[in-house]
Amino acid sequence: ENTNNVTEFILHGLTQDRAVAKVCFLLFLLFYTTIIFGNLLIIVTIWTSDLLNSPVYFFLSYLSFVDISYSTVSAPKLIHDLLVEERTISFVGCMAQLFGTHFCGCTEIFLLMVMAYDRCVAICKPLHYTSVVSPRICSCLMAASGLGGFVHALVQTLLVLQLPFCGPNNEVDHYFCDVHPLLVLACADTCTISVSVAVSSGVISMGCSVVLAVSYTAILVSLRTHSPKGRLKAPYTCSSHITVVTLFFGPCIFIYLRPATTFLADKLISVFYTIITPMLNPFIYTLRNQEMKNSMKKLWSRTV
Repeated sequence: ENTNNVTEFILHGLTQDRAVAKVCFLLFLLFYTTIIFGNLLIIVTIWTSDLLNSPVYFFLSYLSFVDISYSTVSAPKLIHDLLVEERTISFVGCMAQLFGTHFCGCTEIFLLMVMAYDRCVAICKPLHYTSVVSPRICSCLMAASGLGGFVHALVQTLLVLQLPFCGPNNEVDHYFCDVHPLLVLACADTCTISVSVAVSSGVISMGCSVVLAVSYTAILVSLRTHSPKGRLKAPYTCSSHITVVTLFFGPCIFIYLRPATTFLADKLISVFYTIITPMLNPFIYTLRNQEMKNSMKKLWSRTV
């Protein structure tokens, strides 16, 4: 019977051990605080600096904004649940969390792809860079990334919403509401929807992977015509982006490019791309970027 008797879900969280939960509370509170302040520092630095007005920093500021939003969808609830006995979330709240997770995650995937395209044009066509990646084009690419993320999240959420959750089992074996843990609880055959979710995620992941591979292949090919100094500088400017792409895409591909099964490692891997990677991004993009460090010093000197 296609009925929905579930009004709330119980999240298992990361651990049931109270002592471990208290340690995790302090750890993830530190992580989330670092995410907020680290990414806000990047945004404020870029928006207030006259030196950081190139497209790469425009995209970086929005990547930081998406990272804050992405972690905020799940991290506050995770931190709260580590200290309480009843880890419940309403049905509406669960669907909102599902939508927000996929919206921010998919937007970040598209944004990383756009940033790879930006680096490709900057290195392969430096004389045409300002015309090809103009402010208008930057805004359009950002809007397209957000629209793509919205459509993907809407599809994933509607696929779950059409399923009946008749109970009595309403325990989600995760620390946030995601597609695979919810499909396990549905009172219907989820084989078709499971395949649809995998295909949807697969098309996006593989499509973006192809674009990334083509972009970096074009960069490597173009380096043959560069001077020895340019050959060293080009990979250096792309290394931060390659690091972030690897850290983000690897766990996402493992989680979503498979049928609706849950593994013990899923929660730990999800922590990696929802919390760890957004926390590391400010360090990855600033520690080796002299322009960012100089702009941060100037911002600090003005505030002090």
